[in-house]
Amino acid sequence: MLQVLAELIHGKEICRRSSKPNLDWATLSEGDFQTAFPFWEAVDIRRVQNSLQNLGLIVVDPIAESGSSFYAIDDPTNESVDSKPRAIQAAPSRQPETPRATAVSPAHTIPNSGSASLIAANWLPSQDWVKKCQQHNVPEAFINDLVPEFVSYWRDRGQARFSWGNAFYKHVLKEWRNEQTRKGAFELATEMSSTWRPSEDAVGILEISGINSSFIEDAIPEFVLYWRERGMVNGAWNTKFIEHIRRQWAKFSASFGYDDTPKAIQANWQPSNDCFEILQLAEIDEEYARSKIPEFVMYWKDSQQVKSSWNTVFLQFIKQDWARQLKQIESADLGYAENQSLVGSSQQRVKERFQRIADRSWAE
Repeated sequence: MLQVLAELIHGKEICRRSSKPNLDWATLSEGDFQTAFPFWEAVDIRRVQNSLQNLGLIVVDPIAESGSSFYAIDDPTNESVDSKPRAIQAAPSRQPETPRATAVSPAHTIPNSGSASLIAANWLPSQDWVKKCQQHNVPEAFINDLVPEFVSYWRDRGQARFSWGNAFYKHVLKEWRNEQTRKGAFELATEMSSTWRPSEDAVGILEISGINSSFIEDAIPEFVLYWRERGMVNGAWNTKFIEHIRRQWAKFSASFGYDDTPKAIQANWQPSNDCFEILQLAEIDEEYARSKIPEFVMYWKDSQQVKSSWNTVFLQFIKQDWARQLKQIESADLGYAENQSLVGSSQQRVKERFQRIADRSWAE
């Protein structure tokens, strides 16, 4: 406060007062303090001001029936020697005091080497300062938009600085942090409800990552139900949804190990080696399975259907066909056995009848 107060006093019309004629007095209102200290409440401003008064660093003389007071920077060491030139105004800021002629003389607006200067009406930040801002991921358009406001603000205040580029750099970082905070506050303001859906930007990010749109759509009800049952209403739901879908998609892709995009079968399609290993475990003849490939390909090419995994469809086809073949063989064997049994019984009956007819035991 002491440093800014010294700058405020030098920006106002200086007057002398009989109580302490060796001090530079200026009239300041409560509005001046609130403008200079927007980050403090009125009670904080009064508290710090009283502290400076108690330390003897400033002198305040209220003006009756007005919200203003006379302010002056005081130096306790000057009480015994009033004629000694004071330099207390320069001490708080630790910078050389700007000559008063600078505030009114346009010739001093051009910065001199090693001296402070006012900001020019056509001031622009150098490319070095712009690049330094961009190192903090600040977009160049955002930087350029802040220049007119920055120049207008400091020209109205009429203050001099040694490096306007450095002041602009700090201003840009502050405004960028505020912008990021505003975006975060907007995101947190979104509510989770039964009708919640991810934004178009969130869906676009996921689709660009190669995630199937149907997979994203199917995951929305589960995501909404999960967070509603946990009782959470406000949150960065788009960000959480993107993270959730990416994790689920990674698990899904890893569990199947293939691209699940539905596609038509190719004329030269061949099952993978994994298919034949699975068929071997099921004790299905590999040659039999290979002999069915042309029939399988021709059938699905004619149907013009698309499937996510032709290997899976082929395994199901071979297993079903193999089971059908085994059933036919079993039925044929059973029929042959029954026929053999019937033939044997008939022959036995004929033989027994012949033996009865040809029986000559009675003649013996």
